[in-house]
Amino acid sequence: MLSRRAILKSAAAAAGLQAFGRPKTALGASPLRSVTPVNFDVPAGACDCHTHVIGDSAKFPLSPSRSYTPAPASVEELQALHRALHIARVVIVQPSVYGTDNRCTLDAMRQLGPAARGIAVVDEQASASALDDMEGAGIRGIRINLATAGQTDPDLARRRFDAAVQRIGARKWHIQMYATLPVIAAIHSRVAASPVPVVFDHFGGAQAARGVGQEGFDGLIELVRTGRAYVKVSAPYRGSSQAPAFADMTPLADALIGANIERILWGSDWPHPDTRVAPGRSPMDVAPHLSIDDGIAINQLARWASTPAARERILVDNPAALYRF
Repeated sequence: MLSRRAILKSAAAAAGLQAFGRPKTALGASPLRSVTPVNFDVPAGACDCHTHVIGDSAKFPLSPSRSYTPAPASVEELQALHRALHIARVVIVQPSVYGTDNRCTLDAMRQLGPAARGIAVVDEQASASALDDMEGAGIRGIRINLATAGQTDPDLARRRFDAAVQRIGARKWHIQMYATLPVIAAIHSRVAASPVPVVFDHFGGAQAARGVGQEGFDGLIELVRTGRAYVKVSAPYRGSSQAPAFADMTPLADALIGANIERILWGSDWPHPDTRVAPGRSPMDVAPHLSIDDGIAINQLARWASTPAARERILVDNPAALYRF
């Protein structure tokens, strides 16, 4: 007789993703899942520019002020995924749940070796020598995450942006921002004049249902077109209502890639943390990761970037230049 745990796991696996609509979570699911086979030749040196590692909480405690609690996601699981996707390089992005404690991210980079780079979260307490040590370990930028906590205050965004520019100083780092389009519009002039590169996560927060004419998207396109900002065509499920391929994001992807392919990056957003505020779930309750098929996701990229040269630019050349592989 099947145990209750086995029944729940079986039911979750069968549920998978909704044919249309927001992705379901698989109860108790591991982030290590089978993926749809890749259907194109992934270029040598391809990079997944947006992943997270969630370590053992006894070794790497989560921030008590976190807005959600993710399930674990190990380096070994990430490596298995990348073998399936034929990905050779990776960028580990500090998740909000660790605050400014970057030890888990740095440990993951150490385990992965020279093929890994990282993005840290720092504050004014971080010393210059600590930042130099991070540089030596492979950190290449500072993350400003406003969207996860629902922060939309333009003044806060400006202050955070200015502080990050100051902290970077003369280092060859960049600012990585996760923010909504209205927030990006509010700091447009700062980004356009920034002395350091700027990268926007997850389509700049654009939503498929609002189309290419949505407020603020034209400003994002201008920043990309003029080379003042990079955009990650990552985590399309965060702006889509059409699982599992999220094809409704195609017009947004086409507009961004068409504006300036030299400023486009791709990332999986593995292990796909569920950052939503769910009824009856407190920030301290474990939120299972979203069930996303990363094989379908990278195959969708091959449709958006339809030539080998375009894929080489997005998956290899742009990351190599920005993260200094």
